[in-house]
Amino acid sequence: MTTLFTVTEENLETGLRGIPVGYCRTSSVDPQKGLFYCGHPIAELAGWPSEKVIYLLQTGKEGTAAEIEHFTDQLKEHANLSDAVISHIFNLPREGHPMDLFSAAILIVKMFEGTGDYQKDCLNLIAKIPLIAACVINHHSGWEKGIDSDPSLGYMENFSRMVKVPNCNQEQLGDVLKLFNILHYDHGGGNLSAFVGKCVASGLQDLYGSVAAAMSALAGPRHGLANQLTLNFLQRMQADLAGDLTEKGVRSALEKMVEKKELIYGFGHAVLRVEDPRATVQYALAKEKFSDNSLVQLALLVRQVGPQVLQEKLHVACPYPNVDAISGSLLTAAGFAYPEYYTVLFGVSRSVGIALQVVYERLLARGGKGTPIVRPKYIYRP
Repeated sequence: MTTLFTVTEENLETGLRGIPVGYCRTSSVDPQKGLFYCGHPIAELAGWPSEKVIYLLQTGKEGTAAEIEHFTDQLKEHANLSDAVISHIFNLPREGHPMDLFSAAILIVKMFEGTGDYQKDCLNLIAKIPLIAACVINHHSGWEKGIDSDPSLGYMENFSRMVKVPNCNQEQLGDVLKLFNILHYDHGGGNLSAFVGKCVASGLQDLYGSVAAAMSALAGPRHGLANQLTLNFLQRMQADLAGDLTEKGVRSALEKMVEKKELIYGFGHAVLRVEDPRATVQYALAKEKFSDNSLVQLALLVRQVGPQVLQEKLHVACPYPNVDAISGSLLTAAGFAYPEYYTVLFGVSRSVGIALQVVYERLLARGGKGTPIVRPKYIYRP
């Protein structure tokens, strides 16, 4: 058997970074080319219907028109929740963080509608997760006391309609939410939320419980909060610049931040050594739809100047924008100026990839035996 990696003392207490621990059949990340879903570059998939992308992740193939139509019908058939589930979600305490409500809501669905069959629950959860999130957001925000679901509209089309964001352009928001959703479905097997979900499933927790645990992992500020932190960073810079949206002004502001050892959010990546293609796609949409928005204009200037400053001043390995560099600004420009819910939107997407990875590890890995319970060795060190 080929030795893939030799673990050294220096590798310990580093979060297993870079150490192979399994296989991922849904996606991969290339340092120079970015994210791929089943061998397809993410930029190629950005304009696909959501259902077609999910089918690709589930089956590993594009699918014929008839296959995509059948799969879409399945998602629509399983998209609704019982009145009891919706009632319980709307009775969760609004004092909690939205991600706490989101994880709790997934567990509520498990208790009422879980089957214990990983394959069936995977399809059901993927179909229902937009509705679960819409209930959570509408309830927590107080925007809506109920839910108005019409699965016939389409996967993300229904979601953007269900979430009652006040005073927004529904068509523009729908375009942004659809793109955001597709870009965040999966990101290899070793990101924290995916890894946690699979670890929990290795103990034979069911799919709903495993994904709920994964969402708790996603909620941490080192994982799913990045786009919110980047948005806050840009908004603070916008206030400090006081309208000086010039390359010179932005460069000066960034250099001062570096001198003060302040973080420049939205740049750098653990694997990539180029601009994240997911960011590139979002920048294109931002320029097409929201070029007059001052926050978007600032984000575009920071995209231009940021890598230069980071290379010159800090010599960082990857000074280029990542997926979070523009997503918060894009959502805000589209009218979704509520960053406390951005991680929930992330969770709606990432639940898809995690659920599919759990199914692989439980039902297909090792010739159908499934992976054993995760049990790494820790070395006693007094």
